Amino acid sequence: MNEVRRFPLSPALQRAMTLLSDPPSDPQVDRGYLDLLGGPGDVAAQQNTGAIQKLWASPFGSMFYDNAQAVARGLLEAWQHPIDWLDIPVGGVALDVGCGPGSITASLARAVGADGLALGVDVSEPMLARAVRVQAGSQAGFLRADAQRLPLRDNTVDAITSIAVLQLIPDPAAALGEMARVLKPGGRIALMVPTAGSAARLWRLLPKAGARVFGDDEIADTLESQGFTSVRVKNVGTIQWVRGKRA
Repeated sequence: MNEVRRFPLSPALQRAMTLLSDPPSDPQVDRGYLDLLGGPGDVAAQQNTGAIQKLWASPFGSMFYDNAQAVARGLLEAWQHPIDWLDIPVGGVALDVGCGPGSITASLARAVGADGLALGVDVSEPMLARAVRVQAGSQAGFLRADAQRLPLRDNTVDAITSIAVLQLIPDPAAALGEMARVLKPGGRIALMVPTAGSAARLWRLLPKAGARVFGDDEIADTLESQGFTSVRVKNVGTIQWVRGKRA
């Protein structure tokens, strides 16, 4: 009889388990990340199956993403780096929604310090595999989960980032609502999304392979409706930065 091999939880994932709303009795961590979408019945009904999302979810896409990150790092300098603005408390908990290969998650891990925790969430197995291989550590852990129903308890996170991800989520308002739910009062959020300004409504009528762009006020209005204050927006070309604080 074959014995089932058990894989130990890393220190970061051990702490992550204490933050989950429904921690699994048999955590699936054999690939280095905690897979909370392991069974076919567990995957949320709405998943983006467009061509762009399929690209990012492929092994080639995860490698191509590294080159895109070089461009994104340049865009970070166009406005204050989100890690600087988030004012994450030492020893706190930070969440990177749509973490990709984990470069931003690693920055969050450095910000929270030795006693803190940075969690990266994504649905792409190839992306998470790269994140674990390069960025995982005692303060950084990765979860395979749906942004539209984050697995964390209410009021468990001190800061949230989501960089160039909301455009790939079928219901971005639901994802923002989930971020508001898990963020502690006074916690800060920093988002980056593509925008077409006043032309966003027209753009959505065109074929877009599973991605979208947002209107100038769309994300800010949604955050305010979710109880965020001090919401600020800055457009840099077709990129929009949005940040706010949960009341």
